[in-house]
Amino acid sequence: MNPSHDRQFAPATQRNREPILEVLLEVLPPAGTILEISSGTGEHAVFFAPRLAPRRWQPSDPSAIARDSIAAWREFEPAENLAAPIEIDARDSVWNVEDSIQAIVNINMIHIAPWAACLGLMAGANRLLPPGGILYLYGPYKQSGIHTAPSNELFDDSLQLQNPEWGVRNLEDVVDAAQAQNLELLKVLSMPANNLSVVFQKR
Repeated sequence: MNPSHDRQFAPATQRNREPILEVLLEVLPPAGTILEISSGTGEHAVFFAPRLAPRRWQPSDPSAIARDSIAAWREFEPAENLAAPIEIDARDSVWNVEDSIQAIVNINMIHIAPWAACLGLMAGANRLLPPGGILYLYGPYKQSGIHTAPSNELFDDSLQLQNPEWGVRNLEDVVDAAQAQNLELLKVLSMPANNLSVVFQKR
């Protein structure tokens, strides 16, 4: 594997990683394994892992191309607490995770995936998290069915043109799905570029 060839780049990562890190430092438990669902390029993983030590960061993605990118980034910017990527599809009823998980982080997935992926994410968090465990979500949301910015509405239209099953979700629907899986809403924080941090805790 050639790290320079396999590394993928997502420009938004450079813009949002510092604000997300600030929230993660506030809400994550002080130790244990943090499972990242839908790690994408791996750029978040290599940035967060060393800054969140001694927590262990476990990246995952259903895409082989994404996992190759994560592995390449991990080779390019190694961190002792950054695990090798594993294959997880949020929709699956069993996730291939060996460690006990203290928190789950999911960035920019549920609007670029079928609704079943959001429901699967909530079910997986219910299965894996201990009482008090944290689920952190980041991305754009509608609130009360209304977009929070014109740019989000345009983005939503473009997503649905790519795939009718994709789209910016209504925050209340996501909260309802979480509550049905024993996850209580802790806080909603406004983030750059009209995104939100949404933090749940396992009851």
